[in-house]
Amino acid sequence: MNCIIVDQKADSPLLEDLVSRCPLLNLVGTFNDSSSACNLLENQKNIELAFIDLDIAGSVSISAIRSITDPLHIIAVSSSENYAMQAFDQNCIDYLLKPVSYARFFKAVNKTLRYPAAAESADAEDRELFIKKNSAFVRIWMKDIIYIEALENYIIINTVDDKFTLHFTMKGFESQLPPELFVRIHRSFIVNKRLIKTINEEFLQVQTASGLKTLPVGRVFKNNVCEDLPVLNK
Repeated sequence: MNCIIVDQKADSPLLEDLVSRCPLLNLVGTFNDSSSACNLLENQKNIELAFIDLDIAGSVSISAIRSITDPLHIIAVSSSENYAMQAFDQNCIDYLLKPVSYARFFKAVNKTLRYPAAAESADAEDRELFIKKNSAFVRIWMKDIIYIEALENYIIINTVDDKFTLHFTMKGFESQLPPELFVRIHRSFIVNKRLIKTINEEFLQVQTASGLKTLPVGRVFKNNVCEDLPVLNK
C-alpha cells in the first residue's frame, strides 16, 4: 500500500522507521507541511494512505488533501489528545498518540484493510432503504438511522424523525447495513457511529432529536466498539 507521511521534521524519522518495518506499506514521500504533500498528490494518484500529524496540519489540511485524492485512508497522529474529535469528524481511520509503538501502529494499518476510504464511506451515508409503514413504503437514508433495537422476533429502527417496526431478525438486518457507518454494541443494539457522543465501560450515548440516548454496551461487543472507533489509549 503506497503511503505518505506529513509530520514535524523532528518526529518524521520515527514514523518512517515504523513504515519501513511494516510489510504492508511502501513509503512514497515524507513532508513537513501539507502544501508539499498536496503537490505530490496532484501528480501521483496511487497514494492509498496518509499519516498526518494534526499538530502541524490540522483538519483543514485533511480536507485540502482529500479534495485532491479521494478515496484516501488517513491515520491521524498527534502528541496530544486535543484533535481526537476533529479526526473522528474527518473520518480518519485511527488516531495515534505519540510516541507510537509498533504494535499500535500496525493495529491502525490493519484497520485500513477492513474499511473503505472516505469517499466510499460518504457513499454509504447516501444509501437508502424503503421500509413498509402501514400501507405505504417510506424511504429512509442510512445516515438518518440513529440506532436499531431488537425485541424478541422484531426490530425497531429509530431514525432522526420517526421509528419503524419490522418483523426481521437483528442478524439479517445487520447484514444490510454498511459496516463503515454502523457498529453492533449489544445483542439488542446497533448504532450509527457518526452519532455516538460518549462511551464508557458499560454504556454509550447517541445523539437524538430530543437529546442524548443512553444504550448498553455488551461485554462481548466492547472490543468491536473500540476497534471501530478512533478511541485513544486502547
